[in-house]
Amino acid sequence: MSTADDGLLTSREVARFVARGFLQFDAIVPDELNRDVLAAVERDGPPPGNPAGTPLAACYAGTPIRGVLDLPRVRGIVRSLVGPDPIFDHHGVHFSQPARSFEQRGIKVHAQHTHQDSTIDLRRAFDVQLFYFPQAVTPQMGGTRFVPGTHLRIVNEAAIARYQNFVGQQKVVCPAGTLLACHHGLWHGGEVNHSDTTRYMLKVRLAPSVPQVRHWNTADLTPQAVAARPIFDPTEASCLDAEDIRSILCRPEPWFEADTGRLEFINRIRLWRYLLGDERADVDYWAGRVENDPGSPGA
Repeated sequence: MSTADDGLLTSREVARFVARGFLQFDAIVPDELNRDVLAAVERDGPPPGNPAGTPLAACYAGTPIRGVLDLPRVRGIVRSLVGPDPIFDHHGVHFSQPARSFEQRGIKVHAQHTHQDSTIDLRRAFDVQLFYFPQAVTPQMGGTRFVPGTHLRIVNEAAIARYQNFVGQQKVVCPAGTLLACHHGLWHGGEVNHSDTTRYMLKVRLAPSVPQVRHWNTADLTPQAVAARPIFDPTEASCLDAEDIRSILCRPEPWFEADTGRLEFINRIRLWRYLLGDERADVDYWAGRVENDPGSPGA
């Protein structure tokens, strides 16, 4: 049985990832390590890359980034979502210089377009993108904007580029050493830096080498936590509990429409089934209702 000491996520944290497409961990990287990462990037530039498909364990040897990835909490986050022996896809050091430095040269500065980081990708298996902020990010520094819950609304990379603002979108404002673990489909983009400080963010994309089934701390995954319950019942205790796993999975985002927003619940259930390794799993009968077809062959 895994414990909280091994850095693994809880079932509630994984449910929040399934529902929202990201988890944010503020200041989990020590200040000294943050300073080492920044100094190495400013001195040597981006770290050397590795071919896609390289085991993560073989990457970043002797660099401060290896130190970040070897932190027990970071290892636990990666293992919980990607599984053991993750595969390196690519990385990027994203830096945004102050807008003023461009404007003084007559260069107009734009925010990065909103996008998904891939072509059309219909897998239930998913890659995880670690967005690591080695310095504090203030509102003036812009940061990364993203739209929670969009990871299962599949588009083709920049098909959403014309849209810059969404109801419910967030912008990263965080202390140094913060890590975002994001589903590869989460809609996001970089903001303009209106401060006087260059903003840095390191992104590392990781892919699974095994099915992503129950690699987290499942101690809170009791039968009661995933059992069927009365739905649309305002007196049902679990419906009133915001931290109940079923409530987490069926909590809408502000951008959800009254009709098509319900499709996102079904998309979440399909991802939850994959992570549980149980194709019968359901939440509030959203999937079971549309799958109930007694007249179909094999029913």
